[in-house]
Amino acid sequence: MARFEDHSASLLPGFAVPPAEPLHVAEFLPATGSYWIGAPTIWGGGEPHPTPRRQIFVTIKGEYEVTAGDGATRSFPVGTVLLMEDVGGIGHSTRITSMEDVMIFAVALRSDEAC
Repeated sequence: MARFEDHSASLLPGFAVPPAEPLHVAEFLPATGSYWIGAPTIWGGGEPHPTPRRQIFVTIKGEYEVTAGDGATRSFPVGTVLLMEDVGGIGHSTRITSMEDVMIFAVALRSDEAC
């Protein structure tokens, strides 16, 4: 069943090429690719649907709301990150809540990782 779960990561120094000073980095999940997703304000994602693959969404423009299979709802404005893993079952529903189209930078994840 689709549900929301919060995660945190600790950033550690060590990401840089001298002479630049180290930046902070936290490893997250192995990726297999990346792509852009655009959704117009009238997009019809209101019916429950699973995600086609494990993926991370980073909202670049606009805002949308996701309702998980358990009924919990969260909004995803610019700058938020969403890990989508509900590749089976009834999935989730999505509604564009901004007056502008939504643009998402998406990162495809390996399907063999534990959900």
